[in-house]
Amino acid sequence: MWGAALNAQREAIGLSLVGDVRRHIFTDTPWLAADPTLAPWPEPSELDVLQTGAWTLTDHRPLPIELEEFLDAGEPPIYFGFGSVRAPEGIARTMIEAARALGRRAILARGWADLSLDEAAPDCLMVDEVNQQALFRRVAAVVHHGGAGTTTTAATAGAPQVLVPQMLDQFYFAHRVDQLQVGSAHLSSNPTADSLTTALRRALAPLTVKTAHTLAGQIRTDGALTAARLLITKQD
Repeated sequence: MWGAALNAQREAIGLSLVGDVRRHIFTDTPWLAADPTLAPWPEPSELDVLQTGAWTLTDHRPLPIELEEFLDAGEPPIYFGFGSVRAPEGIARTMIEAARALGRRAILARGWADLSLDEAAPDCLMVDEVNQQALFRRVAAVVHHGGAGTTTTAATAGAPQVLVPQMLDQFYFAHRVDQLQVGSAHLSSNPTADSLTTALRRALAPLTVKTAHTLAGQIRTDGALTAARLLITKQD
């Protein structure tokens, strides 16, 4: 399936063609593009794994003016979003109710789930895709699905998290956030307002907030650079 596309790109930059794509990709020496503190590779292992750190690049985009004004208008709000996965029915209303139960404002990311607000309210703001690296440094907590990118970005920003996993590795990241005590795992994929409020209350506890800030300094930010350098070295 991927052979023609892969070889077209390799040929364009002067590399030899690949006959067996699967063998080319799945080797005994894989690179793990995840942070070693947040998502360590389990040892012992039969594979010779090289963990580079997460492959992220700095996002220099400014936040939209409307979002900046909302952030400046009061205490740090809670961010809610499910990224590129489906969300449970009625989750937007549940998330807003949980934030209000704690006296917090809310930012709701529309995402691929196409979340929406029932009505306009001064304590809520709907956003589309924005610079999460900048935004997560200015929120009280990040409530999300547990995707690798969102989890890493929130951890790097030092924001406590509540993970509501829906599938696959999202349950692993929920476990890790809970284990590292930088947030809480809501392992039921369809939270109620009460259960989400309880999870948020744990995430917003002073010790959890402090631990999340401490962990931020341990997250590697050079994963993409490390991988690029290794790739260039191997090609040479």
